Amino acid sequence: MARIGLVAHDDKKDELVAWALRNRDALAAHELYGTGTSGGRIIEGTGLAVTRLLSGPLGGDAQLGAMIAEGRLDVLIFFQDPLTAMPHDVDIKSLTRLATLYDILFAPNHKTADAVLAAL
Repeated sequence: MARIGLVAHDDKKDELVAWALRNRDALAAHELYGTGTSGGRIIEGTGLAVTRLLSGPLGGDAQLGAMIAEGRLDVLIFFQDPLTAMPHDVDIKSLTRLATLYDILFAPNHKTADAVLAAL
């Protein structure tokens, strides 16, 4: 069982929910964590059990980063919108830096997420 963090930028939340719904059975076998809005949308759209953290801009990204640094997260699925500026860009960069630094599986889009999930 892997511990998977799920988060998406606003314009990518529908895509994350659709991906989670397509992969519902596979995801159900893992421990899921999501930032506030992303986690709530996944719960509503799929019925999966997701431990909700704070909203990303209010500290949820930092909570996921702390989980990575503490060895409590194995995978980060973070559907990013590279064309939209984010007011909490520093938190986002920190989260992706930690995923790279601690060498965890990291998926910034649905095709990579498909490959990561298949690898689990």
